[in-house]
Amino acid sequence: MSNPKIYVIIPAFNEENGVGQVLSEIPKDLVTEVVVINNASTDDTERVAKRGGATVLREPVSGYGRACLKGIAYLKEVTLTPDVVVFLDADHSDYPEEMIDLVQPILQDKADIVIGSRVLGQKETGSMTPQQIFGNWLATRLLKLFYGVKFTDLGPFRAIRYSSLLEMNMQDKTYGWTVEMQLKAAKMKMRCLEMPVRYRKRIGFSKISGTVKGTVLAGYKILYTIFKYL
Repeated sequence: MSNPKIYVIIPAFNEENGVGQVLSEIPKDLVTEVVVINNASTDDTERVAKRGGATVLREPVSGYGRACLKGIAYLKEVTLTPDVVVFLDADHSDYPEEMIDLVQPILQDKADIVIGSRVLGQKETGSMTPQQIFGNWLATRLLKLFYGVKFTDLGPFRAIRYSSLLEMNMQDKTYGWTVEMQLKAAKMKMRCLEMPVRYRKRIGFSKISGTVKGTVLAGYKILYTIFKYL
């Protein structure tokens, strides 16, 4: 793939303290455009993201999947059609520079989707809560049992071929987004790879794993999504 067009989608809900650092660490010579979706933030996320050079979209209704869908809708209208889309969180828990490694199997036509696995990589102590670790373990076991695909993580840091992403016709608007993508990749016989990535404590407070309500809702939606597509 010569001169590939790589776009980065970053959902962001009240991440004014993290999104600027994330943007500064993205390999600028690798990507065509970085799109931050301001997902109902009440802080300075949008201003910081614009200052960091990102295109900023607004999704006023909260929901991780909604933010991602907003980004995909934008990509359908860009002049330079994407080849690869990278999804990355705004909380600085991932290492943006590692996207160079994530996109390579797609650029070399060895994969359609590459998941950054925190399980296979190095996790900073305390970067994942016990409920996150257990939830990942359970979800990936169910994916293997019901869909015959072996993943170790539902990590949000991932790269996917743009044409494959469109073919998936993603639907989830909240917490089931990552598992929907992975199970659809399995059902559609796409070439799936995992690569180890490093993971550190996020900047700020997690709105999902940091609360009992968020943890329960996320767990329910992930399990619901797994069984929905059987």
